[in-house]
Amino acid sequence: MDYVNAFWVGGLICALVQILMEKTKMLPGRIMVLLVCLGTLLGAIQIYEPFVEFAGAGASVPLLGFGNVLWKGVKEAVDQYGFLGIFMGGFQASAVGISAALVFGYLASLIFQPKMKK
Repeated sequence: MDYVNAFWVGGLICALVQILMEKTKMLPGRIMVLLVCLGTLLGAIQIYEPFVEFAGAGASVPLLGFGNVLWKGVKEAVDQYGFLGIFMGGFQASAVGISAALVFGYLASLIFQPKMKK
């Protein structure tokens, strides 16, 4: 059942974002920032964590989940280091995910040899 919940929740998030892209004139970059900020806000008001427990990867993989990870990292770092944790927490919490994206993106570019658009 965990897979089913992850599938339909992740699909619903993607469908809502697709509708947002089609029905508004917002650029994709702004929508991505909106999703990260929304995930951060939902994490701050403690709504996102129960959502992740229910949906698993369907809620933690999209950009909403990235915003939630940033929030949790900043919150833990502020508790541990005080004011300086505001600047450290997001980097510490998201370092592994960002590093993995860079490494796997580079490996994919070596395998598939991407070309620039003309």
